[in-house]
Amino acid sequence: MSSRNDEVREFLSTRRAKITPQAAGLPAYGGKRRVKGLRREEVALLAGISADYYTRLEKGRLTGVSDSVLGAIAGALRLDEAERTYLFDLARTANAGVVRNLRPAAAKIRPEVQRVLDSMITAAACVCNGRLDIIGTNLLARALYSPAFDSPARSTPLAPPNIARFNFLDPNSPAFYPDFNEAENTAVQLLRAQAGRTPYDKQLTDLIGELTTRSDSFARRWASHDVRVYRTGLKRFSHPVVGEIAVSYEAMELLADEGLTMMTYTAEPGTADDERLRLLATWATTERADLR
Repeated sequence: MSSRNDEVREFLSTRRAKITPQAAGLPAYGGKRRVKGLRREEVALLAGISADYYTRLEKGRLTGVSDSVLGAIAGALRLDEAERTYLFDLARTANAGVVRNLRPAAAKIRPEVQRVLDSMITAAACVCNGRLDIIGTNLLARALYSPAFDSPARSTPLAPPNIARFNFLDPNSPAFYPDFNEAENTAVQLLRAQAGRTPYDKQLTDLIGELTTRSDSFARRWASHDVRVYRTGLKRFSHPVVGEIAVSYEAMELLADEGLTMMTYTAEPGTADDERLRLLATWATTERADLR
């Protein structure tokens, strides 16, 4: 991975490249512009700071920058929630100096959390960490993600399946996602956001290094510096057992287990997707020994 200064420079420069002067409410004078999007001095003008100071910040020197200045830059660049959080995470690291993550995410879930997962009968439920390792599931989620569990792309047979590794290194993954391009983008954007939160997570940096080296698709997306928040929405799968199925997902942080998120997948009752999810549950019960 690149240095933290490089991360800041590339993130801010790619954000301002997406905004035209017209979109920012600035006059567009004639003549060919040498840069795509806004110039540094235009961002500085919109943020109410000097051009020299903004240039310093974009070069990665965020030490001592105030939250109000960061907020002004986020507003000038029209950052969304995920991008704003990422910028503040980069600044937090710069102001804290070289410190290690306070506590790594758990490698496995607590028995109490597993009981919660197992209590969900009609919903597929799993727990993931910020690296996109699936570290706990109920039986239905294990069945839903069976291609990832059975994937030869797992780092070792005993390692938890990793969604990003499955998406980019398993040749069968495109068949699992009707919206494969979106699935790839999401995985990269979530890893980028996690890198902002936990920049010294060696397992994360190793994963990103491996994927960047082995997958041109991942490397291209990683270079875009896009991030996202993953809370709720619709996800589509093309499952080898039940065919195409669309499920609603909800992401809930486990407050007692820092760095872990519970994901649930449900279908609207009475729909064809609900019928397929029930069929998958029946199959999972039949195949219980193999799935466990």
